[in-house]
Amino acid sequence: MSTDDGRPTVDADLRDIADSVASEARGFLTTVTEVAAGSAPEASLPLLLLALSDLLAAGARLGATTDVVPPSRFEPDVGPDADLEPLRVNLSNLFDGIDEYVEVVDPLLGPEVEESTISGDLVAIVGALSQGLAHHGRGHVLEALWWWQFSYLSDWGERAASTLRAIQTILAHVRLDVEDDVAAEAEYDALQP
Repeated sequence: MSTDDGRPTVDADLRDIADSVASEARGFLTTVTEVAAGSAPEASLPLLLLALSDLLAAGARLGATTDVVPPSRFEPDVGPDADLEPLRVNLSNLFDGIDEYVEVVDPLLGPEVEESTISGDLVAIVGALSQGLAHHGRGHVLEALWWWQFSYLSDWGERAASTLRAIQTILAHVRLDVEDDVAAEAEYDALQP
């Protein structure tokens, strides 16, 4: 069954999922862009922590959904890819000195690790989400869902989880790595009635 313009009709539940993922994707892109622009440097880590957590929740919904398979076996052209290099450079500058981290390649296959960067991972996630948003914006709901689901399982879900862990670790160091005398004074103050 298809609509008047030849696109397949989409089950209401799938449309709800697509609209929800589109909303989360737009929110994530907005947050990453604002962080990269340096609009609130003191809030960068908490904002990215929240944005990645929300995005991973949307991704989990994609992962829990039965495989989405569009009726056509080709992906409609949505135009040229956006130039994300300026975004990557801004993020790299923002995370200068703390951008690189190590992650386990596949925890089920062994302890092999590889180096990654927060800036590179965030940009890769933005690229994957943007591709799905381009489909969604053109009314190609099944193609958008297929793309988001495929890329979540094959790439951006893992990158988002690893990046979330790296950012949470940085935030923990920022907040918990204090001088012993400062920690002792805070502990003493906390225990006083």
